[in-house]
Amino acid sequence: MTASTTPAVFKQTVSSREQMVAMRYKKLGLWRDITWNQYFDTARNISAALIDMGLEKGACAAIIGDNCPEWVTIDMGIQCAGGVSVGIYTTNAWQEVQYVVSNSDSVFLFAENEEQLDKWLNFRDSVPGLKKVIVWDTKGLREFTDPMVTSLEQLIEHGKTLAKTDVDRRSEELRPEDLCVLIYTSGTTGPPKGAMLTHGNVTWMAEAIVEQNPMDKGDEVLSFLPLCHIFERLFSVFTHLRHAYVVNFVEKPDTVTDNMVELSPTVGYAVPRIWEKYSSAIHIRMSDATRAKRLAYYMALKIGRKRAGLKMNFKNVPVWLEICFQLAHFAVFRKLKERLGFDRIRVAYSGAAPISPQVLYFYQSMGINLIEGYGQTEGTGVTCTSQEGRAKFGTVGTPVPGSEVKIAEDGEILVKSPGVFAGYYKNEKATAETLKDGWLYSGDVGEIDEDGYLKITDRKKDIIITAGGKNISPQYIENMLKASVYINDAVLIGDRRKFLSALIMIDEDNVVKYAQENKIQFSTYGDLAAHPEINKLIQSEIDQVNKALARVENVRKFRILPKKLYEEDGEVTPTMKVKRKYVNQAFADIIEEMYR
Repeated sequence: MTASTTPAVFKQTVSSREQMVAMRYKKLGLWRDITWNQYFDTARNISAALIDMGLEKGACAAIIGDNCPEWVTIDMGIQCAGGVSVGIYTTNAWQEVQYVVSNSDSVFLFAENEEQLDKWLNFRDSVPGLKKVIVWDTKGLREFTDPMVTSLEQLIEHGKTLAKTDVDRRSEELRPEDLCVLIYTSGTTGPPKGAMLTHGNVTWMAEAIVEQNPMDKGDEVLSFLPLCHIFERLFSVFTHLRHAYVVNFVEKPDTVTDNMVELSPTVGYAVPRIWEKYSSAIHIRMSDATRAKRLAYYMALKIGRKRAGLKMNFKNVPVWLEICFQLAHFAVFRKLKERLGFDRIRVAYSGAAPISPQVLYFYQSMGINLIEGYGQTEGTGVTCTSQEGRAKFGTVGTPVPGSEVKIAEDGEILVKSPGVFAGYYKNEKATAETLKDGWLYSGDVGEIDEDGYLKITDRKKDIIITAGGKNISPQYIENMLKASVYINDAVLIGDRRKFLSALIMIDEDNVVKYAQENKIQFSTYGDLAAHPEINKLIQSEIDQVNKALARVENVRKFRILPKKLYEEDGEVTPTMKVKRKYVNQAFADIIEEMYR
């Protein structure tokens, strides 16, 4: 029988893989292997120590740290002990860390280093239920002593001295309906809510996610998105446990591009902002190339676009066009993909936020099979995705096998599947609003086409109703604006207003390059954003978008924000989604000035 709890899946995989490589990490310039046996034994030692220190079945333990083998090993140590694992974003301020630890009733806190430990020190007296804080990178803490704090190394050594009978008993007692993890939402509309995912949810999704695009032990991925987010957790933990491919952990958050080139994974995944950054980098690189190389690139891209346009609309590609594309790939795209670390990618996913269809089209034109997935934490991450070679322009694919999707009368997308969560932790009101008769009310608005492909049109609460009573989907227009290499993000304004306007966040790299090429002088980001020539540039990009829109959807005015948006300032989520409500409040003066 297929195992239906994460500890059972873990044990099943280890029994057949044992000495094979499970994970890799980089230390002192070298990539080092961790076998499945090593992974399993360390997790069990952590489990034994936690049980001995008082972790009860169903109790929560929190983890805060960057992606590394320790993070996922601790995660599995908690789950094998029958506990519930709670991830926290490393970028969270101490008040946000306090909120998650307190709201989840966590009895243990695992912290990566001195920086994360300092956050706990700010609120230690406010969480009396916390039994112990365990640190895994103790550099900088040599002189630090506190009875509440121990090291991960000491915890593991303690676990080695204990019998594992309690660990085995706890693991075997678990049932599919038991809680596995709490995933806290990114809080775009208010305080984060803890989505309760069961063992049944995550083990089912680990199978469902590979039905359309198989993964196996020959695959490799690069882990760099936040592990406390369902997107990364699926690939680095749940699907990894089931299908036994190799997870490579990024060296540092700022070495993603270097590590990508070094490893060249076979399956790629990232949030839209990352894919947009890569496409901007390609644009800059090619604009700096010699005239002959630029000509070859644009000719190859023209061929690729024609081919992608046919494939993404399910039309046959003529033999002559396929031959031309293969020649273009050999002459241009092959080398370009090697330099980016994309040369082995069989399939790549964009998720966690909407991506411009034009960005997907660009990658498909290069022969990189980038597809958009759709889902939410409350549905264990994935509701729809496309099969390899069956991506359809402007859609997020078809429901994963075992999922049912329907559209409510008001256009809201409803989902029913074994991946639908058990509700929000200690929040019955929010649970009742989201779960009704077994259906997950997604909050998104969409439609299903004649081929069964889902198209997302907007977030239900974000729909703009103009003063003239016209309903506008901001996401569609914002995505068109973001397709520009000079626009990083956009927030559409216009609810109960006479016309639409936009707040624009420029793509700094491309705009700086434009300024340099056109001898536009500036000293700061604010100077660049305010410069009349840069505003003319953005106006021309908006004019191009307006040509493809109905008159009522035209963006009549815009302002470039005078500063970059940062997660630390509460302006974007950890997955780089703009907090629309916050931006509307923070830049209210700029918005009102456009409508005077």
